[in-house]
Amino acid sequence: MAVSGRKVSDFQGSISKGSAEDFDHRCEPCLAIGQQIEAHGFCVDCQEYLCKNCFAYHQRIKATKHHHLVNKDNMDKHAVIKKESDECTEKCQVHKKEVIKFFCPTHEALGCNDCIVLDHRACDIDYIPDKCAGIGDSAEFREVLRKLDQKVNEAEDVTKLASCRENELDSCHDRLLKEITMFRKEINDRLDQLQKQMQTDADKKKSTDKQTVKKVLETCTKFSSDIKQLQSRLQDYKASQQNGQLYITMKQAKYKLKSDEIKEADRILEKTNMQYTFEQNQDLEDILSRQNALGNLALSSSVTTKGRKRIEKLTKKQNIKIKTNSDRRECWITGCVVLSSNKLVAADFFNAKLKVVDITNKAIIEETTLSSNPWDIAVMPQDHIAVTMPDKKEILIMTTAGKLSIVRKFPVTGDCRGIAYHQGLLYVVSSDPNCVFITDTQGNVQNTIKLDDKRFYRPWYLLLSKDLRHIFISDDSSHNVVSITLQGNISAEFKNEDLRFPRGMMMLDDGSLLLCRGGGTGMIYRLSDDLKQSQTMIDDLLFPQLMCYNRGKQEIYVGCHSDQMIVLSAK
Repeated sequence: MAVSGRKVSDFQGSISKGSAEDFDHRCEPCLAIGQQIEAHGFCVDCQEYLCKNCFAYHQRIKATKHHHLVNKDNMDKHAVIKKESDECTEKCQVHKKEVIKFFCPTHEALGCNDCIVLDHRACDIDYIPDKCAGIGDSAEFREVLRKLDQKVNEAEDVTKLASCRENELDSCHDRLLKEITMFRKEINDRLDQLQKQMQTDADKKKSTDKQTVKKVLETCTKFSSDIKQLQSRLQDYKASQQNGQLYITMKQAKYKLKSDEIKEADRILEKTNMQYTFEQNQDLEDILSRQNALGNLALSSSVTTKGRKRIEKLTKKQNIKIKTNSDRRECWITGCVVLSSNKLVAADFFNAKLKVVDITNKAIIEETTLSSNPWDIAVMPQDHIAVTMPDKKEILIMTTAGKLSIVRKFPVTGDCRGIAYHQGLLYVVSSDPNCVFITDTQGNVQNTIKLDDKRFYRPWYLLLSKDLRHIFISDDSSHNVVSITLQGNISAEFKNEDLRFPRGMMMLDDGSLLLCRGGGTGMIYRLSDDLKQSQTMIDDLLFPQLMCYNRGKQEIYVGCHSDQMIVLSAK
């Protein structure tokens, strides 16, 4: 049995001063982590050579302390020549009495004989004992280990960032209270009540953010632990030449590598990336009777998250051919999202299809024909997406793990168009009637926000603000973008004589918006979050409809009324 979880420094006392060639036998647990250490004993039960430290450790832990250990002089008498094992011993999680012996490359699924008969009868199946020979020396094995190391590093980076953020929250909170207290000394008793209220607001901010940071830390710690456990098992099975188990564990590790837990933790942590500062009110004598007499808790951006820079310009990079041989009409991409698996899903309205694009190769790798025309898409947890179907007045919940497939669907009121997801709720803008309805992922409506028919004629897309207090809505017929509160009140409006047919929107890291202006000479605007300032980022685009952003590659993918999607560089 190999020993895991030990530091390199623990083995220093066992390292021989001679060269590796001077050793008759090397410690096998140490060899598994790249350490060439002379063996000073042997475990008959485990059939492993052990150095001094591993020999002593073997005698201490509960699992091996009763094993038969022999010293250096007698260890060759008990050693058995090892043979590679292709035997699979791990039990199937579904069929508890059956052993996993098969792998389906099509569905990337491990299974026993019953699994294959029931679920993969039409698939080309790999029989693991025939496939696992020499797997420990394969490029695939080395690549899995490399990616596991990379994931551990990513988890550790976010953990460090979360720890720093936690300290920043404490410092910000302490500084805030000091400023409030110092200013409070110069005014009268009337401000006691206002001070208490502001401190309560600050405490709520701190409490909420620290809870968020705590959850991120817990997620990263558990994820890192799971990865390290997989690494240890891979190394152990490699060292003990248990190729069947090594094969199975490798496939389990590759599945774990697809997890977006760390990216999701990083996204959640980003919400705490704002700090309050205290702003003194210089005209205090004139406004003591007002509710905000003491001042305001003003949000200010903290240090920008590593690797995320403000987008200053957009440049055309290339196009992606989105039309396929089975398409009967010209493509109209009305919705698109980037998945964590380095894929893009696009909704082709005219051809009633969802198309999956390999972002690296910029090519379509899958297409699914739906029963009616899809409009917009929202990314949900656990590899799910939500798709609006305006003609059928329903929303599809689909899985993107493996091939696209419908998990469930539920009816909605009105001509549903733009959709967004946040914390278990779907926000959908609809016409006839004009409204925004908020529903859970099972279709239970939680709230309905009515829109003014005099201002909204054909609301097509919506976007949630970073503070989740406002909803931005673009109206294709009234040619404006409106910001409403969750109570339905108008908070801001952008209307420009050059703005025609506003379409899809995208939120940037600094809270500003990118907006598509449709038409044959379309363009992309940048709008401030209060809709007071605008800037043309790029023009001369052919019928742009909407966008989605790949932060890792710093690319923006623009869906159009065209057979091509446009790739813009945001570097």
